[in-house]
Amino acid sequence: MPALLPIDVLLIAACAWLAIGLAGLAAPRNLHFISKILFPLGAAVGVLAGLTSLRFLGSGAETAVLAIGLPDLPFHLRLDNLAAVFVLLLGFAAAGISVFAAGYFRKGEGAAPGLMCLQYHFFLASMLLVLLADDAYAFMVAWEGMALSSFFLVTTDHRHAEIRRAGYLYLLIAHIGAIAILLSFGVMTAGSGDYSFAGMRAQALSPFWASAAFLLALAGFGAKAGLLPVHVWLPEAHPAAPSPVSAMMSGVMLKTAIYGLLRVSFDLLGEPLWWWGVVAMSVGLATAVFGVLYSTVQSDMKRLLAYSSIENIGLLAVALGLTLIFHAYRMEALAALSMTALLYHCLAHAGFKSLLFLCTGSVLHATKERSLGKLGGLIHRMPWVAWLALAGVIASAGLPPLSGFVSEWLLLQSFLFSPGLPHPWLNMVVPVAAAVVALVAALAGFAMVKFYGIIFLGQMREEALKDAHDAGPWERAGLLWLAGLTLALGVLPTAVISVIDAATRQLLGTGLADKVREHGWWLLAPISPDRASYAPLVFLAVIAAAVLLGRQLVHRLYHGRLRRSPAWDCGYVFQGPRAQDTAEGFSQPIRRIFEPMFRMERHFPTIRDEKPYYSVKVEDHFWHWLYLPLARAAEWVSRLIIRLQGGRIAIYLLYSFLTLIILLLVARP
Repeated sequence: MPALLPIDVLLIAACAWLAIGLAGLAAPRNLHFISKILFPLGAAVGVLAGLTSLRFLGSGAETAVLAIGLPDLPFHLRLDNLAAVFVLLLGFAAAGISVFAAGYFRKGEGAAPGLMCLQYHFFLASMLLVLLADDAYAFMVAWEGMALSSFFLVTTDHRHAEIRRAGYLYLLIAHIGAIAILLSFGVMTAGSGDYSFAGMRAQALSPFWASAAFLLALAGFGAKAGLLPVHVWLPEAHPAAPSPVSAMMSGVMLKTAIYGLLRVSFDLLGEPLWWWGVVAMSVGLATAVFGVLYSTVQSDMKRLLAYSSIENIGLLAVALGLTLIFHAYRMEALAALSMTALLYHCLAHAGFKSLLFLCTGSVLHATKERSLGKLGGLIHRMPWVAWLALAGVIASAGLPPLSGFVSEWLLLQSFLFSPGLPHPWLNMVVPVAAAVVALVAALAGFAMVKFYGIIFLGQMREEALKDAHDAGPWERAGLLWLAGLTLALGVLPTAVISVIDAATRQLLGTGLADKVREHGWWLLAPISPDRASYAPLVFLAVIAAAVLLGRQLVHRLYHGRLRRSPAWDCGYVFQGPRAQDTAEGFSQPIRRIFEPMFRMERHFPTIRDEKPYYSVKVEDHFWHWLYLPLARAAEWVSRLIIRLQGGRIAIYLLYSFLTLIILLLVARP
């Protein structure tokens, strides 16, 4: 019997996820069966998919045809190195999230457990098929399956009106994006009627039509990724969804949009134009700045992470734009460096952002609170969650020695080595973009300090927090898995680059792995050690040694004696939780400096108030500049159509008669 090919194994994995989801319907109310058997099985399938893609990387491409579509229009599937990198991301992230979900879901939380199990595993299977699709028909069927299943997951607790509104907004923008993607595929077929990706590669599009296809793809995939100005669904959907779903959407689903952009820009369209990169980089910079600024001023922990995801997607778009510019000007070494930074950040973000969303889920279950203003001091009640969340915070802040630092460092190296572009205007703009990326990284660190400090440090702001409990065994296992991935991506960058280099070579014809391996597995030097280098294991060893040495010095200095005294507080004797900085107070400097970026509504206390209070509400300008005018225009058109539909047969006959007269006049020679 011949051995199964990797693409066959991945198809079995997709079918296994679907079978696990359907098995949940066999006992839709049996929470123990669904959470302790089906979700761990789904995690095992994720590990299988991840290991299969890891083993496949560097092997070329495999194809398959499934006769399950329309007559004479089957599903064409293809596994290549680009798809394998994202299947690796999907499989390993899904494994940790599914294990966490085995201990997370409770009875009475929205939809029946069996129905949620079906939606969740259908979501996983559809994302896998998106990555394997090799024609527009299969891609769009899987894409719509991913959108619909995630919509039902977002609206799990549909009893609340705000959750239903968030779900409908997400579905609306997802379908607007899907229309743009479909139009992009239509342009790339060039009227040939061949919707396979192989047929699109064979088309020689003019610069105008190639640019039209790229811009449609940027708009369509950008709607799913959360690029400006079609980002508004993301901070609404993530707080509405259960935390494992938020983790899956932010950590994995957003990357399918990045995968789609890479597939179209470098594979299906062939040679890019330099200004495509300028457009992508400009949109990415605006998105990153917008996302990080709004994350710093949030008082809801899940909305803070949602805006942080917008920031990271913006950085990925910046890396995409930089790669397009370098590739258009045949600067392939720098293109390989920025492409490596892009793929690395996809993997890193999948790990640390999934970890942070799951940690917020544990906090939400333990405290029933999502508002930062009512949390605090949870490191004493939830030490497992607190210490594992710290790993995600350090990575998200872009600090060494974890994964976020490596990917952002590689991106900054791409900017620093970019002088010498043939276009003088680009030589002026690229350093400014590098400064903006550095600003975004600094503000991301500020947002993560706020997130961690207000939730876990200080004193408890509410009495009920004293009853908070730590995560259970299943939740801890899922968090440990994702924290381990975040650590591995941070301290083994040379090995990771060697893994993802096959995708870089497929898209650009050159890679970074050979250059990196020249200097040993422990040193990361993307260009040369004289220009820039980073030794993560040495950095980690120095940190560990400093901590251990500090503990020993303190112990020897004081000989184990402790002296306790009240903290000095400028003579003010009150040391309760109200003396701590609030979420609003923490972000006040950012609101003051970047005030034009925010739409704020403040309430100031007056002497007439029986219970004086101060509050500030930060809103998105895009709602008032773009979406509310569009909503009012749609409402006006709807009222006009209702007037036309008067309900009288004479009116309808008049419309038909006038239409016939107009057609006769137009058709007259």
